[in-house]
Amino acid sequence: MRKYFGTDGIRGVANTELTPELAFKVAKASAIVLGKNKKEALEILIGKDTRISGGLIESAMVTGFLSSGANVSLLSVIPTPGVAYLTKKNKADAGIVISASHNPYEFNGIKYFSNLGMKISDAIEEEIESVMESGEFNVVSHEKIGICKNMETEIQEYVQLFEDTFKNNLKVNDDFIVGIDASNGATSDVVEDIFKKLNIKYKIIYNTPNGVNINKDCGSTYLDKLKDFVINNNLSLGVAFDGDGDRCLAVDEKGNIVTGDEILAVISLYLKEKGKLKDNTLVATVMSNLGLSKFAVENGINLIQSKVGDRYVLEDMLKGGYTLGGEESGHVIELDYNPTGDGMFTALSIIQVMLEKNKTLSELTSVISIYPQVLINAKVENTKKNDYDKDEVITRAIKELEEEFSGNGRVLIRPSGTEPKVRVMIEGEDKDYITTKAKQIADLIEARLK
Repeated sequence: MRKYFGTDGIRGVANTELTPELAFKVAKASAIVLGKNKKEALEILIGKDTRISGGLIESAMVTGFLSSGANVSLLSVIPTPGVAYLTKKNKADAGIVISASHNPYEFNGIKYFSNLGMKISDAIEEEIESVMESGEFNVVSHEKIGICKNMETEIQEYVQLFEDTFKNNLKVNDDFIVGIDASNGATSDVVEDIFKKLNIKYKIIYNTPNGVNINKDCGSTYLDKLKDFVINNNLSLGVAFDGDGDRCLAVDEKGNIVTGDEILAVISLYLKEKGKLKDNTLVATVMSNLGLSKFAVENGINLIQSKVGDRYVLEDMLKGGYTLGGEESGHVIELDYNPTGDGMFTALSIIQVMLEKNKTLSELTSVISIYPQVLINAKVENTKKNDYDKDEVITRAIKELEEEFSGNGRVLIRPSGTEPKVRVMIEGEDKDYITTKAKQIADLIEARLK
């Protein structure tokens, strides 16, 4: 089990859990792992979101890389997918994003992208941790110290990607106005630049980051303000990004929240109609709503469900060469453009479908019915959280409930990756009933494994 890396890099409270010392060690260790079999100096790109601690972690990592002989290019504030795209485009050895995504400002994180613009594998993360634990770092002589340079203007290359892709495909009109919630994060400046270049009319909120207001009551995890903004301004739709811009959720013209599963349904059906959905296959995770499975069956789309985490979605996409995948949280990967979740691409893809079909977002999402979902955590001993499927009483109760649902409900039990808990998720047509059943299963797991 990894000590530092979780499902999406390293996370922790800045300066207490994620300290400069830890960031320095991560950089030193990764320089060794990534630099194996390389004769020339490593080339590393580093970007960050708008957190006040971004400069602190960045400085520590730059010091670690330079002292190990690696060269560093600083992209400053830029969405996570921008780092992934530029890492691949510039043929760098790795890209690093300093961000804690949708978490509050006091947290920060470190995540790595490979030279192909994809998140590094579990195996490489484990190797980095092994070197960190050994403490055996490279010390280069003074003439081999790395060079650091600023590449802030490179963000325009990322902007150009959207202009090249969408400029000639959007039939914009004066009545179509988009509401944008930038989450006071990494998309705050770049989103306006992109929308202006594409001649899309917009109104924007939460685009004044000050280091401590990222994700605060805004963004893709808090859509209430965007819902009001869309309704009060009679907007065509609203789109909300998270702090680092790799996910997007939406609000339709009526103020209804549009989930990641609904977004996947809309985009997959559009790509299928265009003959651009490889093998008519969509990749999602086991946490996707039952409604997405039923939508796929009804529309001749093959649904593959991966482990939770966008890196695992991408792994399954790469295995089959599939073009579209994502998570209910709004991570959507369109592999023809960028090998990671990209909130900006997601937003523009939704807009493209709406404009081309001349339909409202509520009309487009009517192709899928989302089932009520309940999630209850069973608290258990950490050493026993993986034993629920070995207990005959628990497995029998789960099986009986699955048989009762008979395709009109779903039971998903999985241990938490970070806490002494087993997560009980149930979907069905009656929310009160599935809440009762989820509580019964959670209580049973606690009684048997506590």
